[in-house]
Amino acid sequence: MTRVFVLTNHKGGVGKSTSATNIAFGLTAVLRRAGASNSRVLLVDTDSQGHATLVTTGRNNYGADDSLYTVLMADRQAAPQVLANCIVPSTWDENLHVLPASPMLEGAERELIGVAGAPYRLADPLSRIANQYAAVVIDTRPSFSLMTEMGLLAATDAIVPVEPRYLETVGLMSVINKINEVREGWRHPNLRISGILITKLDMRVRGHKHLLEELQSHSILGKLICGVIPANEAVSYAHHNHQSIFAYDPQCPASKAYAQLVGQLVRQMAKAGA
Repeated sequence: MTRVFVLTNHKGGVGKSTSATNIAFGLTAVLRRAGASNSRVLLVDTDSQGHATLVTTGRNNYGADDSLYTVLMADRQAAPQVLANCIVPSTWDENLHVLPASPMLEGAERELIGVAGAPYRLADPLSRIANQYAAVVIDTRPSFSLMTEMGLLAATDAIVPVEPRYLETVGLMSVINKINEVREGWRHPNLRISGILITKLDMRVRGHKHLLEELQSHSILGKLICGVIPANEAVSYAHHNHQSIFAYDPQCPASKAYAQLVGQLVRQMAKAGA
């Protein structure tokens, strides 16, 4: 089974798109270096703001005929082929492909209200083409909307990016509980919580250090920490230049932290496939 990683949190500005794009690119690069028979990775952007789409394709003007919106509105029998037709190559790597977002996704939820099987309108067609890829990475919007639910139902692994200022255990537990509710309520046992990814951490800030220590000592959440990405201005510059952090500055702290996370994910994938 192809691993499908979804980056989700109802908070905005916590690094979901940054993490989704760099994880997707990193997976492609690591798998190629490892000599994998398939190093293609698909990035699915479900956020109408389209940040992941913009930085990886150089465009954010996808619309009714060439985006995820097209797939969601398609006849269900035709949706897998429609999805395949909407996938575009990224500018980052020939093996990193993108299913672009569209501003029209903002209205898609209203259009799909009351439509039978609406939450599965991404999962069903994606499952038909996922085996063409070594992995799929899904970026979501900063809310638990129908679009986010679609991403969770299409995924096997949920990763929760969170900033140090949002490390309060109550808020994090609500995210974890929501993911569990989707898994149990929609009978999607393949979905699991792969980890909490702490982003923009500055150990010089006393509050950041305190919140990290508090989270690490938590009986449940502490075991879910899968990575820590340090605050690094290179991330903003990479975005501005529509580059991955690895291409912009492979030696910066954020690059090294994302590389460590990607390596961990690839080892998990290899173990699961053994």
